Amino acid sequence: MTTDTAVLTATTTPASTTDTDSPIRLAIIIGSTRDGRFGPKVADWFAGHATLRSDMTVDVVDLAETPLPTALTHRPGPEDVAALEAVTPRLDAADAFAVVTPEYNHSYPASLKNAIDWHFTQWQAKPVGFVSYGGISGGLRAVEHLRPVFAEVHAVTVRDTVSFHNAGGLFGEDGRLKDPEGPDTAAGAMLDQLSWWARALRTARTTHPYGS
Repeated sequence: MTTDTAVLTATTTPASTTDTDSPIRLAIIIGSTRDGRFGPKVADWFAGHATLRSDMTVDVVDLAETPLPTALTHRPGPEDVAALEAVTPRLDAADAFAVVTPEYNHSYPASLKNAIDWHFTQWQAKPVGFVSYGGISGGLRAVEHLRPVFAEVHAVTVRDTVSFHNAGGLFGEDGRLKDPEGPDTAAGAMLDQLSWWARALRTARTTHPYGS
């Protein structure tokens, strides 16, 4: 799909950043659109950590609130263009991504794959981290399936992840973790990696545009 997505996004002008010391723009993507999903609770928790950092600004992109067309096309119609305009500029402006994903049938949601496939340049030479949740596996099989997908669109996935095993029992009704010490540490480590890679890659893209 690399060739197709390159065509689909050819009219999008990649965001440029001249101030390499400005805060990293982190887009947190909620991948699940399923009715009754748990993703927003996990995303809210993670976004809370990211917003406390002085080196980041945060934009939460919820694919359920900004649904994208399900049929990929080289010539999107007016309705498709309007749907893409609610997501594409935000991905374009981001310096880094954190993908919040469940595990469905040993992999990740179709809505997330659809969002990836509609875009191409928006992912290039940018870091991606994963926050996963699920049953006994904690969504880690979804993460391992996502790594080669993001490699194909020239993104850089960071090593550390945040995963919630049997997630439903870990959060209280107020959205707070019952035992936050481990997840808080994991979130901090992953955000540190995202920040380092985002800054390094943003500097590289500014001084030598990717693919040139």
